[in-house]
Amino acid sequence: MKVTIDGHTIEVEAGTTVLQAARMIGGASVPPTMCYYSKLEDCGGKCRCCLVEISKGSERDPRPMPKLQPSCVTAVQDGMEVLSADSRRALEARQAVTEFLLINHPLDCPVCDQAGECDLQNLAYGNGNFKSRYIEEKRTFEPENIGPYIQLHMNRCILCYRCVKLAEQLTPERVHGVVGRGDHAEISTYIERAIDNDFSGNVIDVCPVGALTDKTFRFKSRVWFNKPFNAHRHCTKCSGKVTLWMFGDTVQRVTARKDEWHEVEDFICNECRFEHKNVEDWIVEGPRKFEKPSVINVNNYTTHLKKVKIETEELVLEGRDEDRKKISMSGSPYDEKEKEAIEKTKEE
Repeated sequence: MKVTIDGHTIEVEAGTTVLQAARMIGGASVPPTMCYYSKLEDCGGKCRCCLVEISKGSERDPRPMPKLQPSCVTAVQDGMEVLSADSRRALEARQAVTEFLLINHPLDCPVCDQAGECDLQNLAYGNGNFKSRYIEEKRTFEPENIGPYIQLHMNRCILCYRCVKLAEQLTPERVHGVVGRGDHAEISTYIERAIDNDFSGNVIDVCPVGALTDKTFRFKSRVWFNKPFNAHRHCTKCSGKVTLWMFGDTVQRVTARKDEWHEVEDFICNECRFEHKNVEDWIVEGPRKFEKPSVINVNNYTTHLKKVKIETEELVLEGRDEDRKKISMSGSPYDEKEKEAIEKTKEE
């Protein structure tokens, strides 16, 4: 079946969502996501960051959908026409959703370990949402210890449910989830039990904000001071393919490799993530490029830079403006007295 997104037509299989079709096209047509994760089942439709305008439902029913639709859970119909980056309604709605997510989110990017690779930070930066109209007191929670490796900062949580879905589908025994209702809902453990299974560290990678961070990396360095390298090791629990974040010759943290949509390619075990911080433990494959445009890689060397061309006369760039005028009038940047002085100096 065919679908058209922002004027780009593509053929997709039945059951493909609008978001998946947009990712096949790429570019500005791809809506942002905060809760959707392609590697997890039954994930998406909660944050409303990926709203799009459907101007034509299908060939059989060409009527437009009156309301904006979440692209991550909306299936493509044959002949559907979608407006994403070209829809003013969708862009304004995404800005409103971003402002809504920032209502209770603390402005602690300067001290947050997720800064530089935070999806909410990128969303706010891209939408230009730097002001808040919210004057009420922000929602706050008491600190809670959920284990030796994972730091839970509930004040930053946006309840995207990614970590809960990952625990349901990847770990043998889930001990955390969402408790409470409405504005009292929070991520917590079952009777304050620690999260200690072999793949629990993956909740750090799937968290789009700084609500779940690595305790072993806490406050050690900003991520933009580290250089990422692809590396692997023989591991009996997982694929062993990771990204090493190094400062000089020191491995400061280990994460799973992520694709261009900032989603984990292969989940890794806690042994690889937390217990192997020596370079000798790994076979380093080489530097890793930043996959997704982000706050961390603005003006980064991996980005292709276009050569700047100044539209002016070439001679202006080579000398002073008065010299250019002399060249244009007399063919020489010097007057007669200067010429005589130069000749005299050469003779001496």
